[in-house]
Amino acid sequence: MSEATTQTQQSRFYPQMTVGEAMGIHPEAALVFSSYHLGGCSHCSLTEMETIAQVCTGYGVPVEQLVDSLNNLID
Repeated sequence: MSEATTQTQQSRFYPQMTVGEAMGIHPEAALVFSSYHLGGCSHCSLTEMETIAQVCTGYGVPVEQLVDSLNNLID
C-alpha cells in the first residue's frame, strides 16, 4: 500500500471520531457541520470532545449521511 493511500485511509471521517479530530482533518469540515445546522448557534453548539455519532444522535441527524458528506471533502 502506498503512503498516499495509507494517509487517505487514516484521514477518513468515521462516527466515533471526535468533532475536534474531524475539524483537524479538513478545513471545510466546519462548513459541513453547519450545513446540517450543527454548531452554528448557541443552542446547537458542538464541543470538540463529542463524537460525530453523539452529535448526530443528539440532534437527530443521520450519522452515515453526515459522515458521507464529510468524506466527500477528501474523495
